[in-house]
Amino acid sequence: MKTWKRKIEILSAMLLVVIEAYPQDGIAGIQDANQKVRSYFQSGTQLMYAVGAIVGLIGAIKVFNKWNAGDHDTGKVAAAWFGSCVFLVVVTTVIKAFFGI
Repeated sequence: MKTWKRKIEILSAMLLVVIEAYPQDGIAGIQDANQKVRSYFQSGTQLMYAVGAIVGLIGAIKVFNKWNAGDHDTGKVAAAWFGSCVFLVVVTTVIKAFFGI
């Protein structure tokens, strides 16, 4: 008999807690997420530039080694590495312009 009474007490306490819980407004949640993403963007931009610099250094070393070895495809390799560095910078600039950050 005590177990039923205890179960009813627990159920009523849970119902009171559920009744008092209100969901967050959808628009406020979206605006909060937008603000957080915008606040992280500057750090992400700096990270992209750092990755671009590292990729550029690695590419320069690889191209220099191919050039000294006398490989015939040095131009293609240089264009590929240079293109990847330019891509990182262009993507960051386009995202800044697109989102108005």
